[in-house]
Order: sequence, then C-alpha cells, then structure tokens
Amino acid sequence: MLDATTAVETLTIDDMRAAHERIRPHIRRTPVLQSEFLNELTGAELFFKCENLQEAGAFKVRGACNAVFGLSEEMAAAGVCTHSSGNHALSLSYAAGRRGIPCNVVMPRTAPQAKKDAVRRYGGIITECEPSTSSREAVFAEVQARTGGEFVHPYNDPRVIAGQATCSAELLEQTGGLDAVVAPIGGGGMISGTCLTLSNLSPETAIYAAEPEQADDAARSFRAGHIIADDAPETIADGLKVPLKENTWHFVSRFVTDVQTASEQEIIDAMKLTWKTLRVVMEPSSAVPLATILRNRDIYAGRRVGVIITGGNVDLDRLPWMVG
Repeated sequence: MLDATTAVETLTIDDMRAAHERIRPHIRRTPVLQSEFLNELTGAELFFKCENLQEAGAFKVRGACNAVFGLSEEMAAAGVCTHSSGNHALSLSYAAGRRGIPCNVVMPRTAPQAKKDAVRRYGGIITECEPSTSSREAVFAEVQARTGGEFVHPYNDPRVIAGQATCSAELLEQTGGLDAVVAPIGGGGMISGTCLTLSNLSPETAIYAAEPEQADDAARSFRAGHIIADDAPETIADGLKVPLKENTWHFVSRFVTDVQTASEQEIIDAMKLTWKTLRVVMEPSSAVPLATILRNRDIYAGRRVGVIITGGNVDLDRLPWMVG
C-alpha cells in the first residue's frame, strides 16, 4: 500500500492500475473530444481528454480519491488536510466527503470564488493565506498542527501521482495510441502521472509540458537541470503558479521531452477558441496546452496529439476576455 513517504522511483505501472481500481467508483471516465477546425488550424490530429467534466471539475479528483480511499481507518479518523489554489482543495473535499471524513484546506485569498464555493459545497473547511508559496506553507503548518489531519500534498505525493496516472491510461485506451501528449504543468502532478503511465505503456509517445511565460519556473528548471522555484508568480492560469517539488522533478527531469510556454494573451485566446469549438467550459490553466501547440505548430503537425483539459472551475462572472 502506498503512503506519503513511498519513494516515487519505486512507483510502478501496477500502482497506477491499483489506483484505477480503487477510485473507479468515485470518478468519471471522461470523454475525448475532437474538432475538425482545430485539427485544420494546427495541422495535427488533436484528442482532448475532458477532465473538466469530472464531478469535482478537475483531474485532481483522481489523485485525491486514491489518497483518501487508500487510508487505513485509523489514519482516516482525523481526516485530511492540504493547501491548494483550488482544484486539489475541492477534489480532496469531494473525496473526503465521499468517505465521510473531515477536510481542512488552506487557499490563497485570491483564489477564484468559484473554487472556494465548490470546496465549501463539498464540505471542506477553508483557511485563507496570502498568494505566495511561503505564506501557503506557513499557514498550512498551523492548520495541520491544530487538526492532526493526514497531509495530502497537491502533487508531491506518490499516492496523488499514481491517481493522476490513470488519466493518460484512459486516454491511450480511448484513442488507440498517440504520438504525443501535452498537459499543463504547475507543480507537476499530472505530468508526473502521465510520465509514469506513458513510459511504461507507450514509451514512444512524447510528453510535452505546457506553462505560462509569466510562471515559467518549470521551463527554467528543465533547462537548468535543477529545480528553480518562484514564490508568487502572476498569471491568469491560477492553477499553474506553484513550483516543482522533488517527487515531480523526478519524472519531469527523466521523461518530459520539453516544457513549452505561452503568453497571457495566447492563453486567453486559446481558452476562448476552445470554448467556441469544443463547446466545453474550461479554465485558463487548461488552455495553456493548446496555446503552446498553436505557438509550436511545426512540432505537432502531422501527429496524433493528446491534450489534457485539466479543469473547468472558472468564475463565470470574471472570464478573462471580460476583464479589462
């Protein structure tokens, strides 16, 4: 059984498969959509895995459920706790609610109201912090000491990584194979899970991480060969502000082909384009992969490319193209 201290280098494809069985009753097998217009625009055959259609509105429900339902009864009694800008917070709240245990989350005061509302709707208890990594971790330490809950890190946790790995396993099954997969990168949980699955089941598939130019610490880390962490970057893609950690760096440094970036305007344009063509609600972080594909069309042209739409928890009163 995995726990928070399991060495990620020991994770195997069997851990992904065990996670899939564990979480199956609590997640959706999300659909894969295509758009002829986007295929023509990019020159690639794009397959969009719609994790925005999960019950909790984000892929992070996979890792959260794997962690929560993998706890012993004794560990679960005190509940769980975490820090998150939104999607992990609401996903852990959802998972904890399904198991009937308490969930305490620390969220930046600037987190989208839609995500705060979803956390509370699922029964999570929010403590707010300043919008920086240092503030988030300091406030969380106080909350964990007070509650005694099991810490489920948003991404630097082998249980979470194994859960996120189930997404690309489904994507492979639904498409029959891919030349490349592109997913957003912040802390690296989804990318790490993608690396775990593809390096075992489809090692010929290239893995690209997509990141905002204004929060490009993963791209700089990738080029430098070591983790570079920014404390409080500013970007419309609020879910991608956090830095890599040692567990996710293990996968990024070994299996990712490249980390590509996009400007704020390119992200907004890609988000609006996806809303129009796929007709699904997605958040800015989820638009970064398409933005990087459009910027690097020569890399993707003629290839079968999986694109993971990671979440759809967006404040409908503050859409980026409505804010001056």
